[in-house]
Amino acid sequence: MHLLFVRRFPMQGFQDSRARYLFEAVTCGSVRAAAEKLGIVPSAVSRQISLLEEELGLALLERHRTGVVPTEAGQLLLDYHRQQTAHQHDMLAKVDALRGLHSGSVSVVSGEGFAQELIDGPIRHFRQQHPGVSVSLEIYGTTEIMRRVREDEVEIGLVYYPPADSHITARGTARQPMHAIVHPQHPLASAAHTSLHEINQWPIAMLQGVYGIRQLVEYAEQTDKIHLSPALTSNLISVLLAFVSSGQGVTLLPPCSVTAELAQGRLCAVPIHNPAFQDAEMQLITRTGRYLSPAANRFLQYCMQGLKAFHAGDPTAP
Repeated sequence: MHLLFVRRFPMQGFQDSRARYLFEAVTCGSVRAAAEKLGIVPSAVSRQISLLEEELGLALLERHRTGVVPTEAGQLLLDYHRQQTAHQHDMLAKVDALRGLHSGSVSVVSGEGFAQELIDGPIRHFRQQHPGVSVSLEIYGTTEIMRRVREDEVEIGLVYYPPADSHITARGTARQPMHAIVHPQHPLASAAHTSLHEINQWPIAMLQGVYGIRQLVEYAEQTDKIHLSPALTSNLISVLLAFVSSGQGVTLLPPCSVTAELAQGRLCAVPIHNPAFQDAEMQLITRTGRYLSPAANRFLQYCMQGLKAFHAGDPTAP
Protein backbone atom coordinates (compact mmCIF):
# COMPACT_ATOMS: atom_id res chain seq x y z
CA MET A 1 0.00 0.00 0.00
CA HIS A 2 1.32 3.44 -0.93
CA LEU A 3 -0.08 6.49 0.82
CA LEU A 4 -0.01 9.69 -1.18
CA PHE A 5 1.72 12.32 0.99
CA VAL A 6 1.32 16.01 0.39
CA ARG A 7 2.98 19.11 1.76
CA ARG A 8 0.99 20.57 4.66
CA PHE A 9 0.20 24.25 5.02
CA PRO A 10 -2.77 26.25 6.28
CA MET A 11 -5.93 25.52 4.26
CA GLN A 12 -7.23 28.53 2.34
CA GLY A 13 -10.20 26.75 0.73
CA PHE A 14 -10.52 24.58 -2.34
CA GLN A 15 -12.17 24.45 -5.73
CA ASP A 16 -15.36 22.40 -5.58
CA SER A 17 -15.01 21.37 -9.22
CA ARG A 18 -11.89 19.32 -8.43
CA ALA A 19 -13.84 17.06 -6.06
CA ARG A 20 -15.46 15.44 -9.09
CA TYR A 21 -12.11 13.98 -10.18
CA LEU A 22 -11.62 12.44 -6.75
CA PHE A 23 -15.18 11.10 -6.85
CA GLU A 24 -14.71 9.49 -10.27
CA ALA A 25 -11.35 7.95 -9.31
CA VAL A 26 -12.86 6.30 -6.23
CA THR A 27 -16.10 5.28 -7.97
CA CYS A 28 -14.28 3.82 -11.00
CA GLY A 29 -11.60 2.22 -8.82
CA SER A 30 -8.57 3.83 -10.42
CA VAL A 31 -7.29 7.07 -11.93
CA ARG A 32 -6.98 5.42 -15.35
CA ALA A 33 -10.59 4.18 -15.32
CA ALA A 34 -11.78 7.63 -14.21
CA ALA A 35 -9.85 9.24 -17.07
CA GLU A 36 -11.44 6.86 -19.59
CA LYS A 37 -14.91 7.70 -18.29
CA LEU A 38 -14.22 11.46 -18.41
CA GLY A 39 -12.54 11.30 -21.82
CA ILE A 40 -9.25 12.81 -20.66
CA VAL A 41 -5.72 11.55 -20.01
CA PRO A 42 -4.90 9.97 -16.60
CA SER A 43 -2.31 12.66 -15.85
CA ALA A 44 -5.06 15.30 -15.96
CA VAL A 45 -7.09 13.42 -13.33
CA SER A 46 -4.01 12.94 -11.15
CA ARG A 47 -3.14 16.62 -11.50
CA GLN A 48 -6.57 17.80 -10.34
CA ILE A 49 -6.48 15.44 -7.34
CA SER A 50 -2.94 16.59 -6.47
CA LEU A 51 -4.03 20.24 -6.60
CA LEU A 52 -6.96 19.41 -4.34
CA GLU A 53 -4.61 17.71 -1.87
CA GLU A 54 -2.35 20.77 -1.92
CA GLU A 55 -5.29 23.07 -1.30
CA LEU A 56 -6.46 20.99 1.67
CA GLY A 57 -3.01 20.04 2.95
CA LEU A 58 -4.03 16.39 3.34
CA ALA A 59 -3.65 13.12 1.45
CA LEU A 60 -6.97 12.10 -0.09
CA LEU A 61 -6.16 8.77 -1.74
CA GLU A 62 -4.32 5.57 -0.95
CA ARG A 63 -2.98 3.56 -3.87
CA HIS A 64 -3.22 -0.23 -3.74
CA ARG A 65 -2.44 -2.84 -6.37
CA THR A 66 -6.17 -3.26 -6.87
CA GLY A 67 -6.81 0.48 -7.28
CA VAL A 68 -7.39 3.55 -5.12
CA VAL A 69 -9.36 4.04 -1.91
CA PRO A 70 -10.08 7.30 -0.06
CA THR A 71 -8.32 8.28 3.13
CA GLU A 72 -10.42 9.55 6.03
CA ALA A 73 -10.05 13.08 4.64
CA GLY A 74 -10.89 11.82 1.16
CA GLN A 75 -14.07 10.20 2.44
CA LEU A 76 -15.12 13.48 4.07
CA LEU A 77 -14.64 15.25 0.76
CA LEU A 78 -16.57 12.56 -1.11
CA ASP A 79 -19.48 12.91 1.34
CA TYR A 80 -19.37 16.68 0.81
CA HIS A 81 -19.36 16.24 -2.98
CA ARG A 82 -22.36 13.90 -2.85
CA GLN A 83 -24.28 16.32 -0.63
CA GLN A 84 -23.52 19.25 -2.94
CA THR A 85 -24.55 17.22 -5.97
CA ALA A 86 -27.80 16.23 -4.26
CA HIS A 87 -28.52 19.87 -3.35
CA GLN A 88 -27.86 20.90 -6.95
CA HIS A 89 -30.25 18.23 -8.25
CA ASP A 90 -32.93 19.34 -5.81
CA MET A 91 -32.49 22.97 -6.86
CA LEU A 92 -32.72 22.08 -10.56
CA ALA A 93 -35.82 19.99 -9.88
CA LYS A 94 -37.45 23.01 -8.22
CA VAL A 95 -36.47 25.20 -11.18
CA ASP A 96 -38.11 22.62 -13.46
CA ALA A 97 -41.22 22.88 -11.28
CA LEU A 98 -41.37 26.62 -11.94
CA ARG A 99 -41.04 26.01 -15.67
CA GLY A 100 -43.74 23.36 -15.63
CA LEU A 101 -43.57 20.27 -17.87
CA HIS A 102 -42.58 22.16 -21.01
CA SER A 103 -38.84 21.49 -20.70
CA GLY A 104 -36.28 19.67 -18.56
CA SER A 105 -35.27 16.03 -18.29
CA VAL A 106 -35.89 12.78 -16.43
CA SER A 107 -33.06 10.33 -15.71
CA VAL A 108 -33.89 6.63 -15.38
CA VAL A 109 -31.75 3.53 -14.81
CA SER A 110 -33.09 0.05 -15.42
CA GLY A 111 -32.23 -3.58 -15.88
CA GLU A 112 -32.01 -4.73 -19.50
CA GLY A 113 -35.16 -6.85 -19.20
CA PHE A 114 -37.33 -3.78 -18.58
CA ALA A 115 -35.93 -1.59 -21.36
CA GLN A 116 -38.18 -2.59 -24.26
CA GLU A 117 -41.38 -2.33 -22.24
CA LEU A 118 -40.28 1.05 -20.85
CA ILE A 119 -39.71 2.34 -24.38
CA ASP A 120 -42.93 0.87 -25.80
CA GLY A 121 -45.08 1.99 -22.87
CA PRO A 122 -44.19 4.70 -20.32
CA ILE A 123 -41.53 6.50 -22.36
CA ARG A 124 -43.64 6.57 -25.53
CA HIS A 125 -46.74 7.89 -23.73
CA PHE A 126 -44.79 10.36 -21.60
CA ARG A 127 -43.03 11.81 -24.65
CA GLN A 128 -46.34 12.13 -26.52
CA GLN A 129 -47.76 14.24 -23.70
CA HIS A 130 -44.56 16.13 -22.79
CA PRO A 131 -42.42 16.42 -25.95
CA GLY A 132 -40.26 19.15 -24.43
CA VAL A 133 -38.98 16.88 -21.65
CA SER A 134 -36.12 14.53 -22.54
CA VAL A 135 -35.70 11.08 -20.98
CA SER A 136 -32.31 9.50 -20.27
CA LEU A 137 -32.42 5.68 -19.92
CA GLU A 138 -29.31 3.79 -18.80
CA ILE A 139 -29.04 -0.01 -18.54
CA TYR A 140 -27.12 -1.69 -15.70
CA GLY A 141 -27.20 -4.61 -13.29
CA THR A 142 -28.81 -4.49 -9.85
CA THR A 143 -25.74 -3.37 -7.90
CA GLU A 144 -25.02 -0.44 -10.21
CA ILE A 145 -28.70 0.57 -10.39
CA MET A 146 -28.82 0.81 -6.60
CA ARG A 147 -25.58 2.80 -6.45
CA ARG A 148 -26.64 5.28 -9.11
CA VAL A 149 -29.97 5.96 -7.42
CA ARG A 150 -28.40 6.14 -3.95
CA GLU A 151 -25.72 8.60 -5.09
CA ASP A 152 -28.15 10.82 -7.05
CA GLU A 153 -26.66 10.03 -10.45
CA VAL A 154 -30.20 9.28 -11.65
CA GLU A 155 -33.67 10.10 -10.34
CA ILE A 156 -35.56 6.84 -10.86
CA GLY A 157 -34.54 3.18 -10.92
CA LEU A 158 -36.41 0.08 -12.07
CA VAL A 159 -34.90 -3.02 -10.50
CA TYR A 160 -35.70 -6.67 -9.82
CA TYR A 161 -35.12 -8.27 -6.40
CA PRO A 162 -33.11 -5.37 -4.92
CA PRO A 163 -31.26 -5.76 -1.60
CA ALA A 164 -32.56 -3.86 1.43
CA ASP A 165 -31.14 -0.34 1.61
CA SER A 166 -32.22 2.38 4.05
CA HIS A 167 -31.20 5.04 1.50
CA ILE A 168 -33.64 3.71 -1.10
CA THR A 169 -37.45 4.14 -1.18
CA ALA A 170 -39.70 1.88 -3.26
CA ARG A 171 -42.29 4.07 -5.04
CA GLY A 172 -44.01 1.04 -6.55
CA THR A 173 -43.69 -2.73 -6.19
CA ALA A 174 -45.00 -5.69 -8.16
CA ARG A 175 -44.63 -9.36 -7.27
CA GLN A 176 -42.86 -11.20 -10.07
CA PRO A 177 -42.03 -14.84 -9.26
CA MET A 178 -39.16 -16.38 -11.20
CA HIS A 179 -40.12 -18.70 -14.08
CA ALA A 180 -38.40 -21.16 -16.35
CA ILE A 181 -38.29 -19.61 -19.82
CA VAL A 182 -38.36 -22.20 -22.60
CA HIS A 183 -38.97 -22.60 -26.33
CA PRO A 184 -42.58 -23.57 -27.20
CA GLN A 185 -41.36 -26.98 -28.39
CA HIS A 186 -39.36 -27.70 -25.24
CA PRO A 187 -40.67 -30.64 -23.12
CA LEU A 188 -41.35 -28.21 -20.23
CA ALA A 189 -43.45 -25.83 -22.33
CA SER A 190 -46.73 -27.60 -21.57
CA ALA A 191 -46.00 -28.20 -17.88
CA ALA A 192 -48.22 -26.53 -15.27
CA HIS A 193 -45.14 -26.01 -13.11
CA THR A 194 -41.62 -27.32 -12.65
CA SER A 195 -38.78 -27.44 -10.09
CA LEU A 196 -35.07 -26.70 -10.02
CA HIS A 197 -34.35 -30.44 -9.87
CA GLU A 198 -36.34 -30.96 -13.07
CA ILE A 199 -34.83 -27.91 -14.78
CA ASN A 200 -31.35 -29.20 -13.96
CA GLN A 201 -31.87 -31.98 -16.53
CA TRP A 202 -31.35 -29.47 -19.35
CA PRO A 203 -28.60 -26.98 -20.19
CA ILE A 204 -29.23 -23.69 -18.37
CA ALA A 205 -28.28 -20.14 -19.31
CA MET A 206 -28.04 -17.64 -16.44
CA LEU A 207 -27.18 -14.02 -15.77
CA GLN A 208 -23.91 -13.17 -14.09
CA GLY A 209 -23.65 -12.49 -10.37
CA VAL A 210 -24.07 -8.69 -10.35
CA TYR A 211 -27.76 -9.09 -11.13
CA GLY A 212 -30.55 -9.54 -8.58
CA ILE A 213 -31.90 -12.41 -10.69
CA ARG A 214 -28.71 -14.42 -10.24
CA GLN A 215 -28.60 -13.66 -6.52
CA LEU A 216 -32.20 -14.87 -6.19
CA VAL A 217 -31.38 -18.10 -8.04
CA GLU A 218 -28.47 -18.74 -5.69
CA TYR A 219 -30.80 -18.30 -2.71
CA ALA A 220 -33.30 -20.73 -4.29
CA GLU A 221 -30.50 -23.25 -4.84
CA GLN A 222 -29.77 -23.18 -1.10
CA THR A 223 -33.48 -23.64 -0.33
CA ASP A 224 -33.73 -26.70 -2.61
CA LYS A 225 -30.26 -27.98 -1.67
CA ILE A 226 -29.19 -28.13 -5.30
CA HIS A 227 -26.37 -26.64 -7.33
CA LEU A 228 -27.07 -25.50 -10.89
CA SER A 229 -24.12 -25.53 -13.28
CA PRO A 230 -24.95 -23.12 -16.10
CA ALA A 231 -23.96 -24.06 -19.62
CA LEU A 232 -23.86 -20.35 -20.46
CA THR A 233 -23.56 -17.16 -18.41
CA SER A 234 -23.89 -13.63 -19.75
CA ASN A 235 -24.46 -10.06 -18.64
CA LEU A 236 -27.17 -9.68 -21.30
CA ILE A 237 -30.70 -11.05 -21.12
CA SER A 238 -30.81 -10.94 -24.93
CA VAL A 239 -28.05 -13.57 -25.00
CA LEU A 240 -30.02 -15.83 -22.65
CA LEU A 241 -33.12 -15.49 -24.81
CA ALA A 242 -31.14 -16.30 -27.96
CA PHE A 243 -29.89 -19.45 -26.21
CA VAL A 244 -33.48 -20.49 -25.40
CA SER A 245 -34.96 -19.43 -28.76
CA SER A 246 -32.43 -21.60 -30.58
CA GLY A 247 -33.65 -24.62 -28.62
CA GLN A 248 -30.42 -25.12 -26.67
CA GLY A 249 -31.94 -25.15 -23.19
CA VAL A 250 -33.64 -23.19 -20.41
CA THR A 251 -33.13 -19.87 -18.67
CA LEU A 252 -34.55 -18.44 -15.44
CA LEU A 253 -36.19 -15.02 -15.57
CA PRO A 254 -39.24 -13.15 -14.27
CA PRO A 255 -42.00 -12.82 -16.91
CA CYS A 256 -41.72 -9.01 -16.77
CA SER A 257 -38.38 -9.26 -18.58
CA VAL A 258 -39.79 -11.20 -21.55
CA THR A 259 -43.25 -9.66 -22.01
CA ALA A 260 -42.99 -9.24 -25.80
CA GLU A 261 -41.72 -12.78 -26.39
CA LEU A 262 -44.48 -14.27 -24.22
CA ALA A 263 -47.21 -12.18 -25.85
CA GLN A 264 -46.07 -13.24 -29.33
CA GLY A 265 -45.86 -16.92 -28.37
CA ARG A 266 -42.16 -17.11 -29.19
CA LEU A 267 -41.32 -18.29 -25.65
CA CYS A 268 -43.16 -19.89 -22.73
CA ALA A 269 -42.91 -19.15 -19.00
CA VAL A 270 -43.33 -22.08 -16.59
CA PRO A 271 -43.80 -21.42 -12.83
CA ILE A 272 -41.13 -22.91 -10.56
CA HIS A 273 -41.97 -24.50 -7.23
CA ASN A 274 -39.58 -22.80 -4.81
CA PRO A 275 -40.48 -20.53 -1.87
CA ALA A 276 -37.56 -18.20 -2.63
CA PHE A 277 -39.10 -17.32 -6.00
CA GLN A 278 -42.66 -16.61 -4.89
CA ASP A 279 -42.30 -13.19 -3.27
CA ALA A 280 -39.62 -11.70 -5.55
CA GLU A 281 -40.50 -8.18 -6.64
CA MET A 282 -39.68 -5.59 -9.23
CA GLN A 283 -39.50 -2.10 -7.76
CA LEU A 284 -39.57 1.51 -8.91
CA ILE A 285 -37.07 3.22 -6.64
CA THR A 286 -35.75 6.66 -5.72
CA ARG A 287 -33.30 7.89 -3.11
CA THR A 288 -34.95 8.34 0.26
CA GLY A 289 -35.62 12.04 0.87
CA ARG A 290 -34.85 13.16 -2.67
CA TYR A 291 -37.02 15.94 -4.10
CA LEU A 292 -38.30 14.81 -7.49
CA SER A 293 -39.15 17.27 -10.22
CA PRO A 294 -42.74 17.36 -11.53
CA ALA A 295 -41.45 15.63 -14.68
CA ALA A 296 -39.93 12.76 -12.68
CA ASN A 297 -43.08 12.41 -10.57
CA ARG A 298 -45.22 12.35 -13.69
CA PHE A 299 -42.95 9.74 -15.28
CA LEU A 300 -43.34 7.57 -12.18
CA GLN A 301 -47.10 7.70 -12.70
CA TYR A 302 -46.69 6.64 -16.33
CA CYS A 303 -44.55 3.69 -15.20
CA MET A 304 -47.16 2.58 -12.67
CA GLN A 305 -49.88 2.80 -15.31
CA GLY A 306 -47.94 1.52 -18.31
CA LEU A 307 -45.90 -1.43 -17.02
CA LYS A 308 -47.96 -4.64 -17.07
CA ALA A 309 -46.29 -6.02 -13.95
CA PHE A 310 -47.91 -3.30 -11.81
CA HIS A 311 -51.38 -4.54 -12.72
CA ALA A 312 -53.02 -7.46 -10.97
CA GLY A 313 -53.33 -10.75 -12.77
CA ASP A 314 -51.27 -13.61 -14.08
CA PRO A 315 -47.74 -12.28 -14.72
CA THR A 316 -47.39 -14.66 -17.67
CA ALA A 317 -50.54 -13.42 -19.36
CA PRO A 318 -50.10 -11.20 -22.44
